[in-house]
Amino acid sequence: MSVSYKKLWKLLIDREMKKKDLCSKAGISHASMAKLGKNENVTTDVLVRICTALSCDISDIMEIVNDSNTSDKK
Repeated sequence: MSVSYKKLWKLLIDREMKKKDLCSKAGISHASMAKLGKNENVTTDVLVRICTALSCDISDIMEIVNDSNTSDKK
């Protein structure tokens, strides 16, 4: 199982926001944004800041995806 932030990128597109705009509004670092871009783990604090800045729920910006689909196709 892994984390996907595709919902966050779609939300930013829908709101016509750039990643740097979100960094400023949410008060998060560019390093955290880079981790999000690679679907890497970030702290809960970063996720809460993003949700607060975008006035949304955690499920609106991320989801847990099953990795078994890729391992089954070996």
